[in-house]
Amino acid sequence: MTDFGFLSLLPPIIAIILAIRTKQVIVSLFVGLIIGYIIITGGNIFEGVILTLDKTIDVFASAGNTRTILFTLLIGSLIQLIKVSGGINGFVHRIQKLILQSKNPKSRLQVAAGLTGFLIFIESNISILTVGTVFQSLFDKFGISRQKLAYLADSSSAPSCILFPLNAWGAYVIGLLAVYENVSPFQTLLYSIPFNFYPLLTLALVFYLAKSGRSFGPMREFDNKAQHPNEIITNPNEPKDGKARNMLLPLMVMIVSMPLFLLYTGWDSSLSESFGLKVWHAIGNASGSAAVFYAVTLAVVFAGVYFGIQKKLTLKSFMNESINGMKDMVTMSILMMLAFAIGNLCKELGTGIYVASITQDWLSPSLAPAIIFLTSCFIAFSTGTSWGTFAIMISIAVPLAQAIDLNMYLAIAAVLGGGVFGDHCSPISDTTLISSMASGSDHIDHVRTQLPYALFTGGLATIFYLTVGFIW
Repeated sequence: MTDFGFLSLLPPIIAIILAIRTKQVIVSLFVGLIIGYIIITGGNIFEGVILTLDKTIDVFASAGNTRTILFTLLIGSLIQLIKVSGGINGFVHRIQKLILQSKNPKSRLQVAAGLTGFLIFIESNISILTVGTVFQSLFDKFGISRQKLAYLADSSSAPSCILFPLNAWGAYVIGLLAVYENVSPFQTLLYSIPFNFYPLLTLALVFYLAKSGRSFGPMREFDNKAQHPNEIITNPNEPKDGKARNMLLPLMVMIVSMPLFLLYTGWDSSLSESFGLKVWHAIGNASGSAAVFYAVTLAVVFAGVYFGIQKKLTLKSFMNESINGMKDMVTMSILMMLAFAIGNLCKELGTGIYVASITQDWLSPSLAPAIIFLTSCFIAFSTGTSWGTFAIMISIAVPLAQAIDLNMYLAIAAVLGGGVFGDHCSPISDTTLISSMASGSDHIDHVRTQLPYALFTGGLATIFYLTVGFIW
């Protein structure tokens, strides 16, 4: 593999800077791709552009990528079907009555949104989409910004998934740890949780801000603009007498079927272990992208049948509304395709490996936890993938911890926390994109408003790692 060195950093950094400066994310990602493939082709502009087009199409060579993009389109269908059935309208009016009974309805609503994301720790995208779908109209009604909703959805999902690892996240990390001798994968992951400072601090900040109603940085500007409660904007075809269950039941089908499909995609009946070990093995070998794709497909089919029984949809209107919902997600699907392409480009350039290699040779046990955390943050921010960061950094952190007598639980926690940080902050991260989409927020506005909060808790986490590194 060619060593591109510092040049490997240019495409993701340029794409991120352009996206933030211009707010034209699609153009920015495409420019980053072109620059990257011009580097790979040795400066040949024509070949670089042609290779960019080919590699963008190659995103669909991955079944996982294709399923994730189709999942996004189907989520658009599900939301549209729920709208025209009156489900969102019915749920909003039901919850509105409960919230108005409290002394501080805005606070109660924000806490409810954060708690919903926190409790659905089975899969981050399902968590985000549930929070966005359920609470968007309510936040509009009570004058709370959609950027705040995007923050609550994004910052309560991945942290809970990594802190309660009985899901695909935990299984993935355990799989990465299983290749090392003298390392107990499950025990290492479990004992690393108290040292996983970034997710812990992020969740603490989420619930503090939700409870207090406070905000700082760019978020304050959007919160001030949203202060005056608005009338709920509903689909003109949406029944005014909608029922809350028309929203809740399809979402419950999606949420409950998700872990079942995880087991299905990873189940191996030929194993001779106990049922519990078979379940754990299945989770470890499951396909997260397949599980969420199957879950949302089942939810769409359920919604079509259920609303058809209620005479709210015919087969023709079901198809028309499903396609209308997909139309709303086309831009997001293009963004996701380009984000996957940037991720593939970073692998070809060796971006993550380069960043890791320039830090590992001069680490001391005292500084190592903080440096591992910051390196993981930067890799995840640049590549837009926490799981890719886990793969790169665990392969470095485990042997490094063994070589310099660093506490293994501390090292793994630093990797995982750094990966989640980058996942929160990067404009090319799929969870950041989905948070914007689900909450109805402009994508760059979501990135700008969430970044100060992530930097605050990331800074505190760095201080904690420095402190623990020196006193451990």
